[in-house]
Amino acid sequence: MTDKAQKVAERFMRYVQIDTQSDPYSETFPSTEKQKDLSKVLVEELLATGVSDAYMDEWGYVFGTIPATSSKEGLETICFCSHVDTAPDCSGTNVKPILHTNYQGQDIILPDDSSQVITTKQHKYLAERIGDDIITASGTTLLGADDKAGVAIIMQLAAELLSKPNIQHGDIRILFTPDEEVGRGVDKLDMKKLNADVGYTLDGGPRGSLEGDTFSADAMTVTFHGISAHPGYAKGKMVNSVKVISDFLDNLPPSGFSPETTSGAEGFVHPYNLRGQLESSSVEFIVRDFTTSNLAKHQQVLIDLAEATIAKFPGARYETSVREQYRNMREMLAKYPHIEANAVEAMKRVGLTPKQDLVRGGTDGSRLSFIGLPCPNLFTGEMAIHSKHEYVSVQDMEAAINTCIEIVQVYEEKG
Repeated sequence: MTDKAQKVAERFMRYVQIDTQSDPYSETFPSTEKQKDLSKVLVEELLATGVSDAYMDEWGYVFGTIPATSSKEGLETICFCSHVDTAPDCSGTNVKPILHTNYQGQDIILPDDSSQVITTKQHKYLAERIGDDIITASGTTLLGADDKAGVAIIMQLAAELLSKPNIQHGDIRILFTPDEEVGRGVDKLDMKKLNADVGYTLDGGPRGSLEGDTFSADAMTVTFHGISAHPGYAKGKMVNSVKVISDFLDNLPPSGFSPETTSGAEGFVHPYNLRGQLESSSVEFIVRDFTTSNLAKHQQVLIDLAEATIAKFPGARYETSVREQYRNMREMLAKYPHIEANAVEAMKRVGLTPKQDLVRGGTDGSRLSFIGLPCPNLFTGEMAIHSKHEYVSVQDMEAAINTCIEIVQVYEEKG
């Protein structure tokens, strides 16, 4: 393991032990105060590294600047961004990171729950990482590589650049955000404070991946209203909304419409939260597609099904609400082709084969791209995210640092 790899691994393993899980049902911002525990540590470490203007604002955003070493004027200011929170899908409390040195393809049995076994059969990418140093959790929590791998990469990037002033680059801005996992990562971000021209989120997966397409996303709620009556005297009167919504859900399209039956560039509709009582029941959906205009088509399928459902239950009625979440950042990145082109060139310079791909989800870059910072997503090595099988290759993180070092030099050369 190189010195750089060892340092980024040590950072990462330290950061994942700080619980930063976000909460989709909280009405505060950030959704959990404990996210700031890591943000405070990052500010202290940035200041110690030499990022003299590092600070955290009232909302939990961390900002910092790596000053330009180039004398060229008019260089674009680059922002590297990662999020500090971990997903609410799996526990992030008492994470115990384990370093598996020189991995040779064996099954990884996680010691705190031996039923949790990470295999190359189940995780195909792991088979490509033979000889790497792999970090996992211990079996009872997620690891937090999403996105503390990105955080560690940016922190080590800052250390590398500040210790090597001979590397020529323009101003570089650092941004760490809260609440990305609950879709609010840039809700309170002050773009004037950020003061950057282009950005890269470090929140991607396999080595060499570069993602400039995300889903466009809406949230949709369908609510059914029934008619309440005393169950002892309900004949001919009661309309039970729980039964109405059950029929509605039972008749959702069985394939080609759900996360578990789609892949690649296919969109989906996903019911993820259900609340039911006699008089009123509701279900929350996330609606996703790479083509924004298809969102309305998916929503119409749900509306048509709701109409058909209430026809079976005279007296029932329904209502829907839709909230925009984010849009495919390709719509903005298409206007600035040099951002991805520069990343592709940087990857080639460090010996990687760039893999331009789709994100079947969203990143902070989805929102940032629409509020003034065109921002594709770079790899970190985070894999099997949101699960107890989450893992990351130390050498993937090192490759990401090397890529970012080359990116800033490409901008300087072409500026």
